[in-house]
Amino acid sequence: MIDKSSARTAAFVRRKAAHRPGAACAGYLSEVLAGYRGVPLAGYMPMRTEIDPLPAMQEAAVHGPVGVPVIIGAAQPLKFRIWEPDSALVEGEFGAKIPQTGDWMTPQILIVPLVAFTRDGGRLGYGGGFYDRTLEGLRSKQATMAIGFAYAAQEDADLPLEATDQPLDLIVTDQGIITP
Repeated sequence: MIDKSSARTAAFVRRKAAHRPGAACAGYLSEVLAGYRGVPLAGYMPMRTEIDPLPAMQEAAVHGPVGVPVIIGAAQPLKFRIWEPDSALVEGEFGAKIPQTGDWMTPQILIVPLVAFTRDGGRLGYGGGFYDRTLEGLRSKQATMAIGFAYAAQEDADLPLEATDQPLDLIVTDQGIITP
């Protein structure tokens, strides 16, 4: 098994090759979220070569609250601010767009960006531990579903995972739905 840094480097190459800016890749994500209408959820604002969840988030926002993550500080869990398709956005930490203003919310479903995933729900992120800390905290208080959203090419059966890595409950790709 390779180390996390090497795994990330290889995964970024695969993701970049799979990335199709402007392509409609959120159909399966919309299909999954349709079964949870009205349940508070949080997505993310795509950066660089991340797969784009915005079409599915826009559909979900018609039925219930949708938030996006806000980094509060290093080694802290994320907080989530309410997002609407027409929200005024500003640049947050690491260049991620966040709503300029708005109420905070607690999601029961998180659409999680990732660098690589395994079929059994393993997730390799960017290395800051933000989602692992956030999911651990949310799951200690309420049932919280983590949906990994990625290109199918981001799958890697041999990721170097650790005990602190929070598992994904579902993986949705541009090519289908994977239940660990």
